[in-house]
Amino acid sequence: MADNQHSLYLVAYDIADPKRLTRIHSALKKQGLPVQYSVFIVVLKRKALLRLLARISTLINKREDDVRCYHLPENNEADALGRQFFPEDVMLFTNGVNRIWIQH
Repeated sequence: MADNQHSLYLVAYDIADPKRLTRIHSALKKQGLPVQYSVFIVVLKRKALLRLLARISTLINKREDDVRCYHLPENNEADALGRQFFPEDVMLFTNGVNRIWIQH
């Protein structure tokens, strides 16, 4: 993975304090797309990801909070069960950028 290429990441968090939770959610919402209450998909270049994680690091309490970031492969399969964030006719896909496709 080159530093100048966009990659897909899954960021999940468990924040103990409601104020910190709001700050983390706001910081991630500026960079990514929420797919569940505490789970975001972001598509960023490596340097931008490191800046985002450094910003989050200043907002959390490292003794009480848990934030995880996973690099996802480009061609990954995912199964979803239960209530979904997106309606059935909306899909998130990437080829270097965040996109939402709405089927009409």
